Amino acid sequence: MPNAPQPPPVILLTCGDPAGIGPEIVARGWSDSTSHERARLRVVADARLLEAVLARRRGLPSRALTVIDPGDPRPSRPDELLVIETATPRIDPATLSDAAISAAGGRAAAESVLAAWGHVQRGTAAAVVTGPLNKEALHAAGYDVPGHTELLARACGHLDDDVSMMLWLPTEHGGLGVVHATLHEPIRTAIARLSTAGIVAAGQRLAAVLARLLDRPPRIAVAALNPHGGEGGLFGDEESRLVAPAVAALAAVGVAVSGLIPADTLFLRASRGEFDGVVALYHDQGHIPIKLLGMHRAVNITLGLPFIRTSVAHGTGFDIVGQGQAEPTSLVAAIAAAAKLVAAHPSG
Repeated sequence: MPNAPQPPPVILLTCGDPAGIGPEIVARGWSDSTSHERARLRVVADARLLEAVLARRRGLPSRALTVIDPGDPRPSRPDELLVIETATPRIDPATLSDAAISAAGGRAAAESVLAAWGHVQRGTAAAVVTGPLNKEALHAAGYDVPGHTELLARACGHLDDDVSMMLWLPTEHGGLGVVHATLHEPIRTAIARLSTAGIVAAGQRLAAVLARLLDRPPRIAVAALNPHGGEGGLFGDEESRLVAPAVAALAAVGVAVSGLIPADTLFLRASRGEFDGVVALYHDQGHIPIKLLGMHRAVNITLGLPFIRTSVAHGTGFDIVGQGQAEPTSLVAAIAAAAKLVAAHPSG
């Protein structure tokens, strides 16, 4: 007899900082029926806090909120929000103001994502999709990390340099992935810390995840650091000293790599489908072009973790909280990317 079809994977959603638009994009994204076909979705949250926040935001779908156990096998559906509770102590909804930085908001964001990671560790979920958090609120809550990427890396016992952040943008050519060799730090320290080994590690992680997303070997390119690729050393020696050796090392291990290429032309070429992925050397070099090309369709994927974590590619949107403007497209794309990665490599 043929094997029975396997149920969709369990994918956990977190709302990020509840004072921001995270709860709204989760509530709106939950209405996407295709997401429920791809996965059995659950929100990991303080249920009482989430219910209170959703009740005071206008323009959201009206639906039941049901608390379930982590191992509950039921499918999810658009008309019922399934919630797995975070650990106690609970956060009093009265202590949390919309669109305001607070320790309570930072703690709720951190607790939900760490609880979600715990469920993946125990085998009751296959992936985590995170909503946006506020870094100041995270620090106010006592978490000395720049964001989700580093929080999860440390929870898994990794160093910050063991993981990379990739922005993934689905396109007519399949998609464009941008990984960052350095990330959340001042640009002067990012440049000082840039290394050939770091660029190679980012490029290898990028090539590996793109192969899973595209179902074929990807073509990647490495961006230059300085204007015009350094102009033969006139604008700096990082290209010859750090970046060119990294390109050679990636080629030597079988990555289809081009570079180094000045960033002002590289992203135009990539947007036209010439490359599937780009290694950017610092935060804004990669973030600005991807967000210009499709901010609300982009997805954040953490590379190097022992499990699958995707996220929206935007922030907490304090300026539009409760105004009916929060757009769930990035969340829906993040769910699709997580489901694709689970299907390509079920063990994560």
